[in-house]
Amino acid sequence: MTKLSQEERLSFYKSKAWRQTREVILKRDNYECQECKRKGKVTTGERLDVDHLLELEDYPDLALEPSNLETKCVMCHNKKHNRFVKKENKWNDEKW
Repeated sequence: MTKLSQEERLSFYKSKAWRQTREVILKRDNYECQECKRKGKVTTGERLDVDHLLELEDYPDLALEPSNLETKCVMCHNKKHNRFVKKENKWNDEKW
């Protein structure tokens, strides 16, 4: 199986096919984060992403497959990909 390069992924996300599929998935999911919904919380109104459940890089053949796509809020999407970086307090919690 061939992995997609970063340039190929960026090109894909700019494509008309992706933009159209993304809109279909957002409508299907009622513009709600499905991860939050599973936890009993309704998250709408903020920026929403459409997430590939099986990553685009590894499964390019599923890139536009609706069953592999899900609406997520930015917070849940970032959490899935471990994009949160805690900053160390360089002042040792000293308060003035």
